[in-house]
Amino acid sequence: MYPDHTPQRAVEVHQPTPIPPPVVHPAPVVPVQPGTAPTVASIVLPDGRVVTGYAIDPARPEPVAAKPAVSRAAVNVALGGVGFLAVCGGLLLLTTFIAALTAFIGQLIILAAVVFGGWIAVQVLGPSGYKGSTTVNIRRAVFKRNHFHG
Repeated sequence: MYPDHTPQRAVEVHQPTPIPPPVVHPAPVVPVQPGTAPTVASIVLPDGRVVTGYAIDPARPEPVAAKPAVSRAAVNVALGGVGFLAVCGGLLLLTTFIAALTAFIGQLIILAAVVFGGWIAVQVLGPSGYKGSTTVNIRRAVFKRNHFHG
């Protein structure tokens, strides 16, 4: 159990002390007489035997407690709270719808600007028949405007 270089120690074993069980004194049985003597009933069975015994009252369920009436003020407060939450939710949805509609209209305006700008760029930079500009042919060194002929 111990390595070789560790000195061995003496082990003491402690035995637990048992706890005696508690002494229970039985309660004295005191006969209790009922306030009134119960009535004794006898029943004759179909085979002719007679059974005699005490009548037992059937167990009655406890009466159901009447529900307390809810005050009109409590009902009005609850309905007002539900209505307030519904209005707040509707306003939140309306605000969200307006923000989305505004963003959509803004994107449509940007799209129209891009398309119209592209159309203008094609008109200006695209090929066309006559442009009112000076013709320059650098390779032949011909400049019509300055009347320089090479």
